[in-house]
Amino acid sequence: MANEKHFTTTQDEKIQPGLKDARVYFAQTTPSIEDLYEDGTVDPVYQAKARLLNAAIQEIGMGKYQWYLFIVAGFGWFADSVWPLITGLILSPVVSLYNFQSPFLSLAVNIGLLVGALLWGLGTDIWGRRLSFNLTLLIAGVFGLAAGGANSFVSLASLLAVVGVGVGGNMPVDSAVFLDFVPGSHQYLLTILSIWWSLGQLFVNLIAWPLIANFSCPQNTPAGTCTKSQDMGYRYLLFTLGGFTLLLWGLRFFLFKFEESPRFLVGLGKDTEAVAVIQRIAAFNGKECTLTVEDLQRAEFDVMGETEAVDERRRGVLSASSDYSIGHIKALFKTKKLAWSTSLLIAIWGIIGLASTLYNNFLPFLLASRGAKFGDSSYYITYRNQVILSILGIPGAFLAGWAVEQPYIGRRGTLAISSGNALFNDPRAIYKGLTGVFLFASTTARTSDALLGWNCGYAFHSNIMYGVLYAISPELFPAKDRGTGNGLTATTTRVFGVLAPIIALYANLETAVPVYISGALIIFAGSLALALPYEPRGKASL
Repeated sequence: MANEKHFTTTQDEKIQPGLKDARVYFAQTTPSIEDLYEDGTVDPVYQAKARLLNAAIQEIGMGKYQWYLFIVAGFGWFADSVWPLITGLILSPVVSLYNFQSPFLSLAVNIGLLVGALLWGLGTDIWGRRLSFNLTLLIAGVFGLAAGGANSFVSLASLLAVVGVGVGGNMPVDSAVFLDFVPGSHQYLLTILSIWWSLGQLFVNLIAWPLIANFSCPQNTPAGTCTKSQDMGYRYLLFTLGGFTLLLWGLRFFLFKFEESPRFLVGLGKDTEAVAVIQRIAAFNGKECTLTVEDLQRAEFDVMGETEAVDERRRGVLSASSDYSIGHIKALFKTKKLAWSTSLLIAIWGIIGLASTLYNNFLPFLLASRGAKFGDSSYYITYRNQVILSILGIPGAFLAGWAVEQPYIGRRGTLAISSGNALFNDPRAIYKGLTGVFLFASTTARTSDALLGWNCGYAFHSNIMYGVLYAISPELFPAKDRGTGNGLTATTTRVFGVLAPIIALYANLETAVPVYISGALIIFAGSLALALPYEPRGKASL
């Protein structure tokens, strides 16, 4: 801050394009990309500077740095897919070994995910993106490896809970990081990042299939009667996933030079550092960028009107961003429209968290128990089906990335659900609606093949649903408060994720009751999505 220059401007300087009004400069350099927010929604000094940063990043374009970031940020999606799913994958063999009520393992992991979402989500707006970005995968990998060696249910659940603390920060942090650096014209890539989610599901199921099928007690073994030497499959799985997560962390930490977010730095008033980051990224991409510190300072001057007010503004507002306070939360409810948007996102994520956790965590158990009734229960069949379901998610990610950019079948298009179902005015609602419909339909299955077929439909559309939701949520939060917004939605998801196994303790998982509950909740979340007031398609997030 001390090395930054403060000055007054002459009348001639103030009428230069891009200096008097950041909005003019932004419109001149990127006329096809509009701002998401109307004036007054976020702090005006931050808004003016963020528009200049948007223009600079758009000027640099989608280059090597952004594509490398697409890969290493995708590692977070990968981990967030793999580790929450692990409780369902290892549930049957662990119950056979330790004899406990099955929902308690999921409860432990979801408590860790809750702590992680709250800690890293809010923290990334306070101590910056870099620390959180580098630590979350490391924690997950180290404690995932340790969980493989656990010798009791308590130690296993405790270690997996700590894994959850690391994993819980991946989505709030990594989505904010990616959106901070990608040009507005390529924000749709945040949706396609869900391909890493699908690849994670495929990877963990491919590994679990041979390990658990070949190194576990038979699936109908009574609880608590299996021995450690007979039940090594889930340990091998945890060792493999822990080691692979550490490998991803190593690639991210040692091979990729991660820059601190320029929008975060501007939020602290560190204009010189923010411009330096932009210039380094431009050089890395082989491009030139015309943004200077003077551009940012003049934009601030135009908002405040005089040098003394600029200095006071920076001390009184922007520097406060580094304090651990509720200021970032208040900023997400600054106007009625923004408050409505934030509240709806929190509600949608809470409902989805309850529905999906209730269903996904116990899907292998459901497939196995239904398979027993259909006469084909075995670990081989169960995990073969899981692999098939995970493959279906991969094309869903690409379809989601295409759909969000289409005028009528994108984020605000009007589509109809086939077979005489109700019409929705938003594809996010449609994909949630289809997901819920397939969940309901799965209860009609009378053969294992029919059950698998309905779940294929569910897997396909749920990946579209998550791809769009994981993209639109950070897009609707201003960057200087984006980590907090992501943290709030992720925390709400995890809170209801904690409730899911508690509900399962009192529900009969061998009936269709959990499926009915999940389907109804997801369809309800789809209806709430219709009321979101902002449409990010074709607009640059601030």
